[in-house]
Amino acid sequence: MRSTSQWPNPFPIPTFSYDVEFKLCKGNEVYEKAGASLSVTRAIKMEILDKLAQEMFAIKAYPDKNEITSVAQELVSKHPCLKEPGNGTGYDGWATSIKFKLGNYRSKLSQAGCSEVAVNRKRRGEEDDSGSNRFSLKKPKRGEVNFIPDAPENYNDESLENERCILEDEMKKRDKNMALITQKMDITFSLRRNEVVEMQPLVKEMHLRWPALFLKEQICAEFSRITTKDLMGTFMTALDTYSLRLIKLYRIRKAAFRNDMDSLLQKFDEQVSNIVQHRRTISLEGLPIFVRDDETKLFLTCLDTDPVERATRGVTVGILTVLEDYVGPNSQSTVINTAIVLEEDIILDDLPDLPTAFAYLFGLLYGLNMELPKELKYTFEAVQHIFMELTSTCSQRIRSFKTKHLTKV
Repeated sequence: MRSTSQWPNPFPIPTFSYDVEFKLCKGNEVYEKAGASLSVTRAIKMEILDKLAQEMFAIKAYPDKNEITSVAQELVSKHPCLKEPGNGTGYDGWATSIKFKLGNYRSKLSQAGCSEVAVNRKRRGEEDDSGSNRFSLKKPKRGEVNFIPDAPENYNDESLENERCILEDEMKKRDKNMALITQKMDITFSLRRNEVVEMQPLVKEMHLRWPALFLKEQICAEFSRITTKDLMGTFMTALDTYSLRLIKLYRIRKAAFRNDMDSLLQKFDEQVSNIVQHRRTISLEGLPIFVRDDETKLFLTCLDTDPVERATRGVTVGILTVLEDYVGPNSQSTVINTAIVLEEDIILDDLPDLPTAFAYLFGLLYGLNMELPKELKYTFEAVQHIFMELTSTCSQRIRSFKTKHLTKV
């Protein structure tokens, strides 16, 4: 399993074999004196590309274009004699070669049985549910560091399944051994991720087969296994950092939005106690409005006298707030329950507040490898990129939101 979530900048160019390092050293001396590039033989190029592919895969199985380019740039910077002649950058050819070498390296690993790339082995004649043989690549997209790790040493699918059964039995007990549950969840991580990514089961099926995954502690632990990040600590710290700026930004720009933003701010102004908690809540509730997502698809409400099934019908991803039916004169509705809804079912309830529910929901989306709802794309992208710092790239809308608005408030 990988332990770092950030692509290194600059990328550490590895040390090559003694003879290649010797030739590069001499080539750099000649380049410094005469400006002449080294004549790269096939053997030298293969040695360089092989080492780079191994080092890159150890950090990320599927580096993006910018990350591959950064490696080529750093290679030429460290060894100027490898710079390509002409008026270009001097490393475009190296970037192309690195890209294809990585593809070949992944193919070799796939044939050897490496889970992270073997999941993308296309089988001839294989069709999807629609009858099409279109192939979709399964790879990390949202900051997943350990997407599908290989099984731990001395374990195979059969022994991991036995561990899962022990874990399932422990979850049926009234007094659960949480240390044992954590240990078994760590051991079975590779089996669970392979199921989640390759078979794409329903949330109900995952709840039956992996009930421990839906414990609050294990939602955070699974998120850490996948991304190496502390879910609650990172999210709440970022929310406290940005909440004041977000609310100030909502006030400045509220005229640009429908009455929902004005109503939200008015509700916040009426609060007289627990201001920090209300600040967190309002900053989250206003986020989809500001980035022009449909907040009604995420934040759901119903009365405690209403059937819950009616509120969750058709909901793929959401947070449900249950309010007390009776509200006295000049008083606000009392929150009875806050729950997470996935695929029309309440997965986790009795949560203390909406920000906590949002954090657990975010963790579950990663743990279950669920696609982010299209109508909430920018809301979750803002959380990924700005709050959690899981992605280095983002859409133009979120980049503008961060640079033009949020950082200048």
